[in-house]
Amino acid sequence: MKRSLFSPEHDLFRATAREFFAREVVPHQERWMEEGIVDRETWRKAGAAGLLCPWLPEELGGPGGDFLHSVIVTEELAKVHESGFALPLHSDIVVPYIATFGTDEQKKKWLPGCVSGDLVTAIAMTEPGTGSDLAAIATTARREGDEYVINGAKTFISNGILCDLCVVAARSESSDNPHQNLSLFVVEGHRPGFVRGKKLKKAGMYSQDTSELFFEECRIPADNILGSPGAGFLMLMQKLQQERLVVAIGSQAGAEVVLADTLAYVQERKAFGRSIVKFQNTQFKLAECATEVEVGRVFLDRLIAEHMAGEYLVKECSMAKLWQTEMLGRVVDACLQMFGGYGYMLEYPISRAYMDARVQRIFAGTNEVMKIIIAKQMGL
Repeated sequence: MKRSLFSPEHDLFRATAREFFAREVVPHQERWMEEGIVDRETWRKAGAAGLLCPWLPEELGGPGGDFLHSVIVTEELAKVHESGFALPLHSDIVVPYIATFGTDEQKKKWLPGCVSGDLVTAIAMTEPGTGSDLAAIATTARREGDEYVINGAKTFISNGILCDLCVVAARSESSDNPHQNLSLFVVEGHRPGFVRGKKLKKAGMYSQDTSELFFEECRIPADNILGSPGAGFLMLMQKLQQERLVVAIGSQAGAEVVLADTLAYVQERKAFGRSIVKFQNTQFKLAECATEVEVGRVFLDRLIAEHMAGEYLVKECSMAKLWQTEMLGRVVDACLQMFGGYGYMLEYPISRAYMDARVQRIFAGTNEVMKIIIAKQMGL
């Protein structure tokens, strides 16, 4: 469908991203999935191509683009079925914390490396006993002179093995109010006491390095705190709008590419002497999928434009995260059925898409939590 968001300059950037992923990603995907990690050198190549943090202004070492450039990167990754090369996590979820809440000194120290790919980032919120409930975070950071000492455990951390910088949520204040004693810290990967646990085996997203992280008397300079002590919860709330929008963008793009792949496949596959696209059931199922995809696209593009205009969209982005991820699940399930037994074979991208789709309803806040947020925003 025709979209009105993008300028001719964006179209040129899309062509660059598409060519980069075809050359630098697709040939390595099978090996990355087997090894459970993306080559670090590919991160640097992505930085050289201008694909990392494309929205960062030039004065901060960035390419000087906008959020639409990030949208394009996410969509083009989906088109090659690459779920493990976590560019959107790095560029649009983690780095914005530094760019928004960091001091001038912190920005100069870390942002250029985030743009070049020399510094890969992660964010550590989830704990073994704490998922979507940020108020229950147990990791602590105590102040000792010019340092903070961090202790605690995090889990399900994407980029956990590769990361050079990790934004860590920890309790730093004595307030009994869980919303006023949480702070955010930037922890460099080389700090003593920053321990990377095992690389976790997952049901999907095979090439993304997801791990446990442990902080054992991990000392960092007091200057590594982001923003004010105790302001972490408010900072997280401010940035979760974009995080959930990014998940919705990836889910929408995933549904679109799965539908396109399936439309091509049903033209070729034959059963009972004719292409299966000729069967009414095939036509009806694909018509349902196409309707959901197009409805989702119109809603999401509106949100992207409003988000870029600075509008408060907590309810709407929670709706998008909820609806787009559920829609992706429905579409990929219906489309896999069209492939028959081949849809269950890992050599077919549809099978990977099926496994990758499931976690979208869990991370960035479970869909059950999205419903709670939507209800509260409705005044219920």
